[in-house]
Amino acid sequence: MTTLYVVLIFGVGTLFWASVGVLRYLLERAKRRSPQRRVGQGPSPSAADVAVIVPARNEAAVIAESIEAAAAIVPRENIFVVSDASTDLTADISRAAGVNVLELDVNAGKAGAIVAGLRHFDLCRRFEVVMFMDADTRPSPDYMTTGLPAFRDRDVVAVAGYAKSMVDPLPAQWIGRLLVAYRQRFYTVLQLLFKYGQAAESLNVVSIVPGFASMYRASTVSMIDISAPGLVIEDFNMTFEVHAKKLGRIAFHPGAAVAFTQDPDNFRDYVHQIQRWALGFWQTVRRHGLHAGVFWLALAVHIFELILSALLLVFLIPLFTISVYGSTVSGSGDAFSRFAFDVYSFWPPQSIAVGIYLPDLVLTLIAVVALRRSSLLLWAPLFPLIRIVDAAVCLSTLPRAWSGSSGRWTSPTRRKLQIEADVAISARSESVLTENERREE
Repeated sequence: MTTLYVVLIFGVGTLFWASVGVLRYLLERAKRRSPQRRVGQGPSPSAADVAVIVPARNEAAVIAESIEAAAAIVPRENIFVVSDASTDLTADISRAAGVNVLELDVNAGKAGAIVAGLRHFDLCRRFEVVMFMDADTRPSPDYMTTGLPAFRDRDVVAVAGYAKSMVDPLPAQWIGRLLVAYRQRFYTVLQLLFKYGQAAESLNVVSIVPGFASMYRASTVSMIDISAPGLVIEDFNMTFEVHAKKLGRIAFHPGAAVAFTQDPDNFRDYVHQIQRWALGFWQTVRRHGLHAGVFWLALAVHIFELILSALLLVFLIPLFTISVYGSTVSGSGDAFSRFAFDVYSFWPPQSIAVGIYLPDLVLTLIAVVALRRSSLLLWAPLFPLIRIVDAAVCLSTLPRAWSGSSGRWTSPTRRKLQIEADVAISARSESVLTENERREE
């Protein structure tokens, strides 16, 4: 019985794609010994060929540092901020940082803001590559030098960034530190055990190019319906468009295009964010449906396993509670006692606990080794509870996929740094001075 839990919770897909990833790693090591340029390869774009577009709504707390991080990897004039009807100093701070700014009067949503920025600045014609970056993103200093070479392969139309959770500054409350630790593990496991294998050149079944820090060929962006109606988020849809229209291959490697994102540090924002992600996934599946092809087969298997494991996780707590009660009664009492005893006989509480915690602990250990962060073990006993929350959200959003969404957004509460506060004050002062000068004229 414990083996069944391990398979259902750990996932057949995890084992399969992890195996594919190991095979890919071995093949890539062998290829490094023969460095000849392959047929179909061209020159790599440079950082000057990349436009960075940053949709932002009320991001004054974090936009300044994100702009500076972007300016460290591309020329500052290549950065384009779209303030989506912000009511704070997002636009003023961005202008003070010396980048291009477009202010929208009406909240268009993230996808709508991206489309508006692409059109207003004519980015698909002016640049070879477009990088999509969130206002809380911190791309690594070597983001371009590691990510752009993938575009040498003319079949590659997108480079999925390698996501890492930002731990500086750490949340002040323990729940925030727990959520950030969980997301650190989530990103690591998802990318190393799933995405690395899915991005194997002969398969090309990556299901998500994260919208917070990834790159597309500009010519490909012009063929994607970014702001499709009825979707709450855009990145799943953009990825599915690549597969549905057979535009090319999505590249991904753990050592390339690394970027950090600031995850929610309170439970309300956390649930709100994963609701958007889950709903966006189901809405995208509804919009595109399933077709013939390797990607769509992999997607169908993933959906089946996702629903099955979510159902199991959601029913674990009542199942465990009934099993514990069944261990205290005989099989000859009232109807519920007999039922509880039967549950206990088939699913002993220790079997449930081991079946859930053992595979979950393995995932944590993988993240500990990969991140070299042993502190994750301190939070490991609570990670299954967060997984149950994720499972409940996943199932609850499924029926909502058939109801449209406006795409309008509210960013989670950001952890503010002093440097950003100083820039905000400076920008406010400049704005006041400019307005006074206008009045004097």
